[in-house]
Amino acid sequence: MDENKIIITVSGSDKVGIVSGISTILAKYKINIEDIKQTLMQGHFVMFMLCDIAKADVNFKELKNILIEEGNKLEVEIWVQKKGIFEKMHTIA
Repeated sequence: MDENKIIITVSGSDKVGIVSGISTILAKYKINIEDIKQTLMQGHFVMFMLCDIAKADVNFKELKNILIEEGNKLEVEIWVQKKGIFEKMHTIA
C-alpha cells in the first residue's frame, strides 16, 4: 500500500560512506529499499530511494529523525517524505 511507501532524498558533497550509512540504518530497522537512483554532478552527490516501511521497527517520525541525524554525521542533507505527499508536491496542476 502507498501509505507504507516513503521517499528518501540525500544531497551533499560526495564522499565515501553515504550509501552505506543510509542503507545500514534502513536494514537495522527492517525497511526495504525498493528502488534507488543516485548521481554525481561535479562532486555533488544526489540520491533518491523508494522504501517500504510496512515491516519497520520504528514509526515514520522516528525514522525521519534517525536519518536526519545520520545525515548530520555524514554532512549531507536528508529529506524523508511519505510517497503520497512527495507526489503531490511534484505534480504540476
